[in-house]
Amino acid sequence: MYLPLAVSVLLWFIGPRLTRLLHPATAVRLLTITALVTALGTGFVLAVAGFVVVAQLGPVAAVGHWSVAILKSGDSVPIPVGAVAGAAAVALVIATSHRMFRAGRDLAAAALLCRSLPADAGGLVVWKDDRPEAFALPGLRGRVVVSTAMLRALPTDERRVLLAHESAHLRCHHQLYLQCADLAAAANPFLRPTAAAVRSAVERWADEIAAEDVGDRQLAARALARAALARARVGPNRPDGKILLSAALHAVESGVPIRAQALLSPPPPRRPTLALAVTTLILVTAAAVVETAHDTEIGFEQAATSFGTTH
Repeated sequence: MYLPLAVSVLLWFIGPRLTRLLHPATAVRLLTITALVTALGTGFVLAVAGFVVVAQLGPVAAVGHWSVAILKSGDSVPIPVGAVAGAAAVALVIATSHRMFRAGRDLAAAALLCRSLPADAGGLVVWKDDRPEAFALPGLRGRVVVSTAMLRALPTDERRVLLAHESAHLRCHHQLYLQCADLAAAANPFLRPTAAAVRSAVERWADEIAAEDVGDRQLAARALARAALARARVGPNRPDGKILLSAALHAVESGVPIRAQALLSPPPPRRPTLALAVTTLILVTAAAVVETAHDTEIGFEQAATSFGTTH
């Protein structure tokens, strides 16, 4: 029962480090799945622990036809622990529901904005603006939005890098990974560093795709640095609220020095052994949840069978 909680604490420490050791594409996929499985598993075991304590209350046991003596025997959860676990499960469900509502609202707003924006055949929208901006707007037909100021700030070859980066966000559905990681972090606060690491790895993944598309890693690093410098010169505020969406993925939002340094280095290795170890962690966590569900079911079946003999 306690394994998902232990994995949560483990990810708090190693999640960000894994994004530096694994290839960005592998890190995003594996860490997102790991976070989701861990969050679901943690929520499940907290709910089970709380329910086992509630089920021991006389009126509840009578309704469920469960023997309180059987529920208290064996590896029963201590009442204080179960009470705290149940309260935590309720609080995390509320937090996750709130995050899901926000995610749905943001994605719907992005989809509506996509439909209203004119675009060429490649989904590119050139936004007339005196502030350097570039971002990917997800939707059924996503858009790459670039301001005229950003286009003026970059030479032609570096524009190709920027557009390839933003197109990679849409092509690889990066927003789905980010939303799933953020939901997992809402359901389990220990996963917040992992969710932040996924966001950084998504940008690194898009950087690698852009560098591969243009065939020049130094060019990709220069484009990233020049775009970030152009943004820094005018400050962080954006003039038009319609394009200020949390669902948008901005090319130069954060981590630019580290990302540029990575592009000046050789392409990151795949590290199949480490990826296999993370996959094993996912499977072990899922197996622990299944085992907890099985043991809990057996315990309540025994309590139901003994109900008639103890009452």
